[in-house]
Amino acid sequence: MSELSYLTDMDGVLVHEDHMVPGADRFLAELIDNGIKFLVLTNNSIYTRRDLRARLTRTGLDVPEESIWTSALATAKFLDSQRPGGSAFVIGEAGLTTALHDAGYVLTDRDPDYVVLGETRTYSFTTITKAIRLIEGGAKFICTNPDVTGPSLEGSLPAAGAVAALIERATGRSPYYVGKPNPLMMRSALRALGAHSETTLMIGDRMDTDIHAGLEAGMRTILVLTGISSKESAERYPYRPTVVIDSIADLIGRTSDPFGNA
Repeated sequence: MSELSYLTDMDGVLVHEDHMVPGADRFLAELIDNGIKFLVLTNNSIYTRRDLRARLTRTGLDVPEESIWTSALATAKFLDSQRPGGSAFVIGEAGLTTALHDAGYVLTDRDPDYVVLGETRTYSFTTITKAIRLIEGGAKFICTNPDVTGPSLEGSLPAAGAVAALIERATGRSPYYVGKPNPLMMRSALRALGAHSETTLMIGDRMDTDIHAGLEAGMRTILVLTGISSKESAERYPYRPTVVIDSIADLIGRTSDPFGNA
């Protein structure tokens, strides 16, 4: 397989919270040593690339900033393509606001073109109410990702998709989700990587986002069992990954041809 590239999810594949999945460091080192292009993807829009690089470094993974792609970056790229130099009311953290600023967007609560909802640990009734009224006033509704919960050391946390459902119920307006499983995020990552779907593999731990998005974007997919989906739960879906492996460590020594020309 020529010019092979990888897109890999982050949480559940390379890391669990603040701990590296065993073998993830050797897998990434092998990609770098072999000159194989890759991007680490995350639906989480809270953090900037610099933040995520620092988080990964603390777990023992050395990932360059330019090798990280987030739903916030994909959202900014999408909005820039739709309405260059537009305006947005944002519910989110630095990862999202920085990406939109870098795309030339003005962040405002006065007659914005878009309401953009992302992840935050401080959702407030006041800002959600403001978002509802702006959408009622004509702002288009965008959400970085559809995940309804996110992980924490204490258990599940409400995520952007859950708050989007609240706003949708109040306004009757459905958001456009940019992140996985929308293949738009995968295509934007492929463009950022300068890669083609036919020679790019998607590695993920979730059937409903990672594998779904990879398939929709025309890529071969690898499901790892170190995160959300299990062999049993994967069988419930009407689609299948190309291959199922126990862990990212199973790809060490096989990165140049993980399917053995199958």
